[in-house]
Amino acid sequence: MNKRVTVNTLMEMKQRANKITMLTAYDYITSSLLDELGIDVILVGDSLGMVILGHETTLPVTMEEMLHHTKAVARAAKRSMVVGDMPFMSYQISVEEALYNAGRFLKEAGVQAIKLEGGEEICPVVFKMVKVGIPVMGHLGVTPQSVHQMGGYAVQGREEQAAKKMIADAKVLEEAGAFAIVLEKIPSELAKKITQTIRVPTIGIGAGPHCDGQVLVTQDLLGMFEKFIPQFVKQYAKLSNDIRSAISSYIKEVKAGEFPGEEHSF
Repeated sequence: MNKRVTVNTLMEMKQRANKITMLTAYDYITSSLLDELGIDVILVGDSLGMVILGHETTLPVTMEEMLHHTKAVARAAKRSMVVGDMPFMSYQISVEEALYNAGRFLKEAGVQAIKLEGGEEICPVVFKMVKVGIPVMGHLGVTPQSVHQMGGYAVQGREEQAAKKMIADAKVLEEAGAFAIVLEKIPSELAKKITQTIRVPTIGIGAGPHCDGQVLVTQDLLGMFEKFIPQFVKQYAKLSNDIRSAISSYIKEVKAGEFPGEEHSF
């Protein structure tokens, strides 16, 4: 399928029980590969703060940093839907500022949608964005921008009251116009109930197998980010070892005068 993935595509995939695939990208080359291989959605996550920029949390990431990386990703993606992650304090201050910043993702960076964290409290922002033509993906469960308020990255929604609140938040996000909702690090049965309750797709990360789709940080999947490995991550490769081996060989050959050889010279 060469046509661009749209919000309608994702809705049809949910209706047909066709699982949605989503991965992160922060650069042109990674985006090119994901797009070529048929990933449905590419998320330019504010996780770049940790994976690319070396911060301890996502909180320091700025709009300008997000736009810089998102532009590179969007240039490469011809089929995949590109979603830009709105960074901390880019949508919480006022509806007007949220609209302006979300608009920049579409106008300047070339995304097809934006993502933001939160439930009922952000629904006025979601409603206004959708009303002016900005597709919005929601995000519930562990919301990394609220890490200090949550006291860390522990599983959310274990208690009955918290689970009820999350189901209610998912419903109001859908009513406000969100076209999909990421569910991060919540019990599998709660994710199943939310997925069955709302009409829009759910995309899980550490939320079990019952969501309409799955998302991972690409560097986690490839075994490149070793600072910590979440329990919900499956490493499909261990590229850090291959990279170390390749660079060590390069250093050794340069030091020994073995590279470049005649075949690499003019």
